[in-house]
Amino acid sequence: MELLAEKQFSGGQRVTISELSEATGINRGTLSKMVNQKGYSTVTGNIDQLCKFFNCKVGDIMEFIPEDQ
Repeated sequence: MELLAEKQFSGGQRVTISELSEATGINRGTLSKMVNQKGYSTVTGNIDQLCKFFNCKVGDIMEFIPEDQ
């Protein structure tokens, strides 16, 4: 997750998946799947929580990639 790396850099400290889970309320396993499984489907509430945490727009954390690519 590029935004996680940017937040770590700007904040001067490492942010773990566990810390992100605690801060957002998103299950650690779900976050891991979002990061590691191509095409993983999640609920919009998770996207909303990530946008709040990173103070960003939806397009900053996800993009549409057609299946034929």
